[in-house]
Amino acid sequence: MAARIEVEIPAGAAGEAVIHLAGDWTLGSGPPAGADALDSRLDGVARVGFSAAALGAWDSMLPVFLRALCRALAERGVVVDRSGLPEGAQRLLALADAVPARVGGRRDGAGQRFLERLGGDTLAFLATAGRMLAFLGDAVLALWALARGRARFRFRDFLAVVQEAGAEAFPIVSLISLLVGMILAFVGAVQLQLFGAELYVASLVGISMIRVMGAIMTGIIMAGRTGAAFAARLGTMQVNEEIDALRTLGISPMEFLVLPRLLALVLMLPLLCVYADVMGVLGGLLVAVGVLDISVAQYMAQTWASVRPQDLWIGLVHGVVFGVLVALAGCMHGMHCGRSASAVGDATTSAVVTGIVAIIVATAVITVVCNVLGV
Repeated sequence: MAARIEVEIPAGAAGEAVIHLAGDWTLGSGPPAGADALDSRLDGVARVGFSAAALGAWDSMLPVFLRALCRALAERGVVVDRSGLPEGAQRLLALADAVPARVGGRRDGAGQRFLERLGGDTLAFLATAGRMLAFLGDAVLALWALARGRARFRFRDFLAVVQEAGAEAFPIVSLISLLVGMILAFVGAVQLQLFGAELYVASLVGISMIRVMGAIMTGIIMAGRTGAAFAARLGTMQVNEEIDALRTLGISPMEFLVLPRLLALVLMLPLLCVYADVMGVLGGLLVAVGVLDISVAQYMAQTWASVRPQDLWIGLVHGVVFGVLVALAGCMHGMHCGRSASAVGDATTSAVVTGIVAIIVATAVITVVCNVLGV
């Protein structure tokens, strides 16, 4: 039965009215019938009561409607008697009255001026930069303690992170690197075929993958995979106050939690870069053999002749730098996570974004340095 409202004005009771609630007051039943004429029927009424004798099933629709109605009647100076309502609805209305909405508690930033938003974003950036520098300093001190043999962390934790950041990352690194190598070969072949120089696809793929592309793709993969995992795990430990417990026991969280992750990623990411280089060259080989009618021997000979030893070393330098950046970004945002579940998600997102941006900036810096040095 649909929800409906009936207003009764008892005989001999001047200025009083009774609102009868009938039917099922559920979210799927639609608006109650008779609500439109409610204001006109209650004109001149000084006291209102309720009757729920014919009320059926109800959910949140009923207390929401009653809350709005009681507020409107109170603004008109009408006395409301809630004794005829169901006990559950009375408790919900009493709870709503006891905890009023906080004025100004919700801020959407829509009313902020441009300069206010710019200033707030600038201050937030400076605060983040300060935390990054402080965290970097703590990481250097932890490495110095490791060099002196005084760092406290479990070697099995280091091995577990090595397995997670190394062997378990092979499938995704293989797929992405193979596809990137194939894409580079296809894109290069379109232009090189205009000059009859399809063989130089091997040079294009080999130099680009080994020198920079293999490291960049691996770094981005690890930022989205391992860096996010570092932030989520350390953020969860921060929420559960496990990091505070380590400090209480006199154990440095930087040494116990951050150091094994930093060492593992710095060790494994260059190795993954070499593996990504091999898969990228293999992807270019598949395109060259299957599409351009280049033999395997010709392709490998051209690759070997084009790639220089310094190209491999530059790629390894990229891998080491990216490992440091991804590990620091993930651990920093995890260690500085808030105390709520949503803060863990925010920390994970920030870790991925910071890691990818740091990778791109570091690539630009290393490229400029290599050009200046002539390598």
